[in-house]
Amino acid sequence: MTVSLLGLGCVTPPHVLPQTLAEETARSLLGPRYPEFERIAPSFQTAGVRTRYCAVPIDWFSDDKRWSDRNAAYLEGATALFTRAAQAALDKAGLTADQIDTVVTVSTTGIATPSLEARAHAALGFRPDIQRVPVFGLGCAGGVSGLALAQQLALAAPGSNVLMVAVETCSLSFRTDRMQKADIIATVLFGDGAAAAVLSTEGEGPQLGTGRQVLWPNTLQIMGWDVDDTGLGVVFDRSIPSFVTEHFAQAATQALDAAGLTATQIDRFVCHPGGAKVVTAIEGALDLPKGSLDAERDTLRDYGNMSAPTVLFVLERVLASGATGQMMLAALGPGFTASFLPVRVP
Repeated sequence: MTVSLLGLGCVTPPHVLPQTLAEETARSLLGPRYPEFERIAPSFQTAGVRTRYCAVPIDWFSDDKRWSDRNAAYLEGATALFTRAAQAALDKAGLTADQIDTVVTVSTTGIATPSLEARAHAALGFRPDIQRVPVFGLGCAGGVSGLALAQQLALAAPGSNVLMVAVETCSLSFRTDRMQKADIIATVLFGDGAAAAVLSTEGEGPQLGTGRQVLWPNTLQIMGWDVDDTGLGVVFDRSIPSFVTEHFAQAATQALDAAGLTATQIDRFVCHPGGAKVVTAIEGALDLPKGSLDAERDTLRDYGNMSAPTVLFVLERVLASGATGQMMLAALGPGFTASFLPVRVP
């Protein structure tokens, strides 16, 4: 018995943020406070990002925000994104919300209790008895890990329809009270978006295998959030590209072995583009020809790093190109964790 991807929907919020405007705004807000801003400002032009989308208009960032301000914006923006992404995936699958039996919600950029699928319940028309599985803390690995969890839930209840929605509002973490290098990298890269997928053992579409996570010990400091009264402060260790170069291939081999596959059987790795240097490091670690991950670079260019949903934007782009064969989804996230999921496209 196999689980098929019946529908995939990817959406962005309404506020467009060109990289030139992001740099201009960051300079006006950070430059007067932190003279060292100009030393790292060139990162805006070398990050491989041209456009991003935000849950709030650019002038929202013009004054200092507290944690409560950020989370209020998250609740409004993420709920709207959840609803639109879910509806897009349902439309692609030819289903309505009342036909969904289980919904998996993946999000790490805010706190929602009741969770996002409960907030979107009435607008979408979910049944009262829908099974809800909110998942927090997976960060950039959430798109792959969430899809893998949804695959297992669909496999455990044959014939049921499972909806997975990954939604993040990373841009709301921008802060003016500190300027660590990780904060600037986040300001250079982060965008907002959501992606949803409908899975079932019935119906036709790309076939999903069993996912696998690899958690490296003693790596908690590499990626995550600092949480304080101001909000979420990004943790990006400068060692990430070199860590990928050194360790990613072994993790990929473990995931391939668990799936009964070899590297030579993979027609396309579909990876989360965490940043331009990380994409290049993944290509090198997997011994892929230069340019093999251009769909990842194109997604980073057009949307920035949206955390969990981003890899599904890449998958949507790859599928739209007509690519077929055995693929492997891959993403890196807090933990420090690599997440993998085999996808077979007929």
